[in-house]
Amino acid sequence: MSARRDPLARITTTATPQTAPLPGRADQVRNAAGGYVWEKDIWRKLTDFLILGTQGGTYYVGEQDLTTYNADVVFEAIKLDGTRVVALVTEISTARPARAPKPYPALFALAAAHALGDEATKYAARRALPEVARTTNHLSAWFGYRKALHGKAGARGTSPVTGASLRRALAGWFLSATPDRIAFKAAKAAQRKTPQGEDFALRDALRLAHISPALGAGARERLDDVARHTMLGWIAGTVSDEVAREALPSVDAYLTAQDVTTSGEAVALVTERGVPWEFLPDAMLREPAVWEALIDTVGLTALIRNLARMTRIGALAPMNRASRRVVARLTDRDAVVNARIHPMDAWLALRVYGSGHSQPSPQAREQTWRPVPVVLDALEETFDAAFGAVEPTGKRLLVAVDSSGSMSWGSVMSNHRRDEHGRRQACGSSLGTPYEVGCAMAVVLSRIERGNAHVIDVDTRVHDSRITPPTNLREIAAWSPSGGGTDLSLPFTWAREQRMEVDGIVVFTDNETWAGRQHASQALTAYRRTTAPAARVVVTSMTTSGYTIGDPADPGVLNVAGIDASLPMLVNGFIDS
Repeated sequence: MSARRDPLARITTTATPQTAPLPGRADQVRNAAGGYVWEKDIWRKLTDFLILGTQGGTYYVGEQDLTTYNADVVFEAIKLDGTRVVALVTEISTARPARAPKPYPALFALAAAHALGDEATKYAARRALPEVARTTNHLSAWFGYRKALHGKAGARGTSPVTGASLRRALAGWFLSATPDRIAFKAAKAAQRKTPQGEDFALRDALRLAHISPALGAGARERLDDVARHTMLGWIAGTVSDEVAREALPSVDAYLTAQDVTTSGEAVALVTERGVPWEFLPDAMLREPAVWEALIDTVGLTALIRNLARMTRIGALAPMNRASRRVVARLTDRDAVVNARIHPMDAWLALRVYGSGHSQPSPQAREQTWRPVPVVLDALEETFDAAFGAVEPTGKRLLVAVDSSGSMSWGSVMSNHRRDEHGRRQACGSSLGTPYEVGCAMAVVLSRIERGNAHVIDVDTRVHDSRITPPTNLREIAAWSPSGGGTDLSLPFTWAREQRMEVDGIVVFTDNETWAGRQHASQALTAYRRTTAPAARVVVTSMTTSGYTIGDPADPGVLNVAGIDASLPMLVNGFIDS
């Protein structure tokens, strides 16, 4: 029988079509595109979800299916080791620099741990709540998720059904910081909406926590001091503003700010007492002079989010002093890291601010402004700084960005709302497609490694990338991937054919590979055998599909989540080790 007709002749460990599993490897699974890859373990999947979330879905998997899949990952992990889930949530939520662009996946996982975990998990979850839910908005999201997972079905507003564990968790949040600090949070935002769109008020949460400010002298001792007793009473509505402002400076500042009627009074309050912008009446936030005063005192995240407003009302303009002060803050590397600015937050600001228009909701009127060029330039530096200062490894890197059609699908939206029928509507602005994000990260690695990094695009062929170290990040928004199928064996095959000896290969992809006649792991083995025996590989997932082309049994392969602010340091440490 000729080899051409012998079906056994097609079985090989060196060149297996990606639509078939590797011979002898029963641990592979089919991805959504029909190719065979490795499924990540439960903890890697959970980490990907906490960092990437599921908004926007992927080309092959819709948002709802992707969300359901990742929720099941959370539930399974809690069953296996709930306290480990809580520890991972806390680690990612409190990391500096920030690892996750949005807090909601972590808040969901923490709510699930508290609602569905065993007693040890519930205890760990309620102890972690103040660290993970740092604001009223975070607390309202956590409560909404918690209620949906273990609350009274059909109840509107704050659920009246609570157990001892939930009461203790809420009480712990109110007692986790100084009385004035909690009062400050309450003054900034005493009422929010849950993710389900229900009203959530701190007063209701306090009522559920059963921390009564009128329990008598003995209770006051347990509640630390008179200031804490006053704070709780003010939130509950049983202590008057006049009494509260005597004991709590934040309440006094808030009430004073609410009484201002002129921009001059507001400016004096900002400069002399440092009141936050959230304390001021809405009318004052339309005054250029007020925002000029706030530039030096407002948090860096708030400053970035209000750049469009400041430009629209005339506070920021070309060559004026306010713009120079904004630029100074945006380019302060230490301040960016300390403020936990995620690169995707800077990316969003760059995209939205540079576009000159935004629509906060489908019903809202479009807002327009003319971007100030120096502010755009400064935002690029913010993006870079958010990854943390990283020294060049001195190693040679090949960076491959998946440019197939699926990488242009889906995006993380800055905001979502529901219409009157409960349908989810995307609004605001997009953080970018997986391809854009991959290119942005390739730019950062290229800048860090300078002349020691080469970037390519890959679909079913290898394409020259437009990325060089000086690439302007604003350019990437106008780029489109080359399209077509996906063959992620190509970075390794191409490097071998080019006789390009590198220390590390970094791949940005959604892992939906299928078109190649050889698995990526086989191509990597051939590359190591012929060209670079010690080459290490970092596979960076742009979506939470749960797959990877990186063989989990290969110690020279690292699988990570794509939009991790510490990625340059991860690449640095792994390639250099």
